[in-house]
Amino acid sequence: MNLKKSHVVILLVAALLLGAAGSYFGIKLAQSEPGEPATNSEQTDQKAESFADLSESERQSILEKFAASNGKNGNASADMKKVEQAYNIIQENYVQDVGKQQLIEGAIQGMLETLDDPYSVYMDKETMKQFDQSIESSFEGIGAEVSMVDGKVTIVGPIKGSPAEEAGLKPNDQILAVDGESVEGLDLYETVLKIRGEKGTEVSLKIDRPGVSDPLTIEIVRDDIPLETVHSKVKEVDGKKAGVIEITSFSEKTSDEFKKALDELEGKGMEGLIIDVRGNPGGLFTDVQEILKNFIPDDVPYVQVEDKNGEKERYFSKTDKKKNYPVTVLMDEGSASASEILAAAMKEAGGYELVGETTFGKGTVQQAIPMGDGSTIKITLYKWLTPEGNWIHDKGVEPTIEVKQPAYFYTNPVEIEKPLKYDQNSEKIKNVQLMLKGLGYKLERTDGYFDKSTEKAVKKFQKEEGLEATGVIDQETGGSIEAKIVELIRDGKNDKQMEKALDVLFQ
Repeated sequence: MNLKKSHVVILLVAALLLGAAGSYFGIKLAQSEPGEPATNSEQTDQKAESFADLSESERQSILEKFAASNGKNGNASADMKKVEQAYNIIQENYVQDVGKQQLIEGAIQGMLETLDDPYSVYMDKETMKQFDQSIESSFEGIGAEVSMVDGKVTIVGPIKGSPAEEAGLKPNDQILAVDGESVEGLDLYETVLKIRGEKGTEVSLKIDRPGVSDPLTIEIVRDDIPLETVHSKVKEVDGKKAGVIEITSFSEKTSDEFKKALDELEGKGMEGLIIDVRGNPGGLFTDVQEILKNFIPDDVPYVQVEDKNGEKERYFSKTDKKKNYPVTVLMDEGSASASEILAAAMKEAGGYELVGETTFGKGTVQQAIPMGDGSTIKITLYKWLTPEGNWIHDKGVEPTIEVKQPAYFYTNPVEIEKPLKYDQNSEKIKNVQLMLKGLGYKLERTDGYFDKSTEKAVKKFQKEEGLEATGVIDQETGGSIEAKIVELIRDGKNDKQMEKALDVLFQ
């Protein structure tokens, strides 16, 4: 979706999408040639001017920007006297010359920062130009959605099949550095511009992961980002046909893709349906609406939207019947925004089962408002509420049946600085032990102590993989163990959440 179409009210789980196709539910991090930031000399090489020295049109433009309130700024001049006074004081008295545009842009940024809302952000003209170019020209990047959480650039979730997923990025990972350079003090857009790049190039991210004491370094090779958002298949369960539709994000064509997949599955005699939104970071409000119309009857709303005055609008499906087969929804902590609307509606308005883990917890609606000069403010306009009127922001949607995956699903990328061997004890050893156990090797301990059973398991693995059977975990062995785990997870083997969803579908 071109950013120029972003007047549509949309749901944003994050401010940026690090390489994705289409929609402005996040901005994609993709190939482009970012403009060089202005140097100090360029910023200060303008004649210092007071507010009164500007032309009337310039003054009005500044005041309108400061009072950006979606057209309700008739008293801007009266309301902005303090801003005008501050502008004059800085321009006339600051020890160095300061460009007027620098102050204008800074004031807008500052106003949005006071909202303490990571989803309300400002992109200046140059930044918008760069992102416009990237969306028009490329679908390359790492493929992860990010947000600013407690001042840290945080992974909401990697896109299925993306380089970010394959490299092991997970929801709630916090980015500390990019290619060895700290991102402390940078805003979301500045950080993203550092991560974005051409297909085939590598970026190194230093990650702080909850529950892990030491930061991780994750190397990611940028690549094409998957454009398809819907994947379907049929599974046999005790002689019955279960359709599975996985939705990886909600973009412009998702509802059409979903309808096509649903029709095909129904045509194959599907007797029950699983909708899988695990790891789905959200997307367009309009598309999740269209999907819900297939399952929610018209007598109850599937979502409510509340404005700043507490006024609520309820949305109905305008259909008079539900499907005549059972439906179960799969979700996890990477399910956010539009995914949460779907899950909450299916639970409260449809009475369907939700299997998995509590979702991310993003309950606000944003709209992008162009400023007229190429810059844009994306601002939170509404809260969205569940059919029963619950606000899930920062809490998430709870499953009706909680199921966690096996421990190896939650392991971290293997980092081997020094070989791991017998009689050592560390979190890195525990991480590898959980992987080995997930691969079927027998271990007496998985608490981080490298005992004889761990050494024996490592030797067995090395022999089976054609490696020197030393019983020591070096970089090659660690990398091979990790690759096997990634393959196991990707193949869907031992997916306890899917197994449970299939189990409850026909109960």
